[in-house]
Amino acid sequence: MEDRVPGPKLVLVFSGKRKSGKDYVTDVIQNRLGLETCCVVRLSAPLKQQYAQEHGLDLDQLLGPGPYKEQYRANMIQWGESCRNKDPGFFCRLATRRAQQPVWVVSDARRLSDLQWFQSKFPRQTRSVRVQCSEETRAQRGWSFTPGVDDAESECGLDSGVAFDWIITNEADAPLLDEQLQPILKLAEEAAS
Repeated sequence: MEDRVPGPKLVLVFSGKRKSGKDYVTDVIQNRLGLETCCVVRLSAPLKQQYAQEHGLDLDQLLGPGPYKEQYRANMIQWGESCRNKDPGFFCRLATRRAQQPVWVVSDARRLSDLQWFQSKFPRQTRSVRVQCSEETRAQRGWSFTPGVDDAESECGLDSGVAFDWIITNEADAPLLDEQLQPILKLAEEAAS
């Protein structure tokens, strides 16, 4: 008989625009909670891995923040959409298959179907978090509007119609990030204990 890994006690599903700081915020949470308690689940990682395999590309560069990824981004989005149209939970299942910690932090939900998959599989455990900042701050971090990317569902799919449990404002003139994260960290610590 195969050992079953218990499901998560808390699933924090993060979304936000490119260069809003989702990865930074989710890494802070993981560092505070520790690797034994918290894993960061990146939905884009299995997508990029499969895309790189099928298209003969360098996975490490696709996973990084540089220009290599940007030159393939639009095609990768279209390819990912066709996969999701066939099976909306495909990338969510791939991304979570090795997650064993009690707290899962999904760093990059981009579509309503991503959030809905976690809410349907883990209805009591799932909470949603939006990371936001101004376009000026995003531009300072290297963002510039790209047609076919920044106006596609992969960037806009969670812009409306979602009542987020928390909204984190990630820029210099916002309340301190530590203060904004306190209720999330408290819930995670309680869930893990």
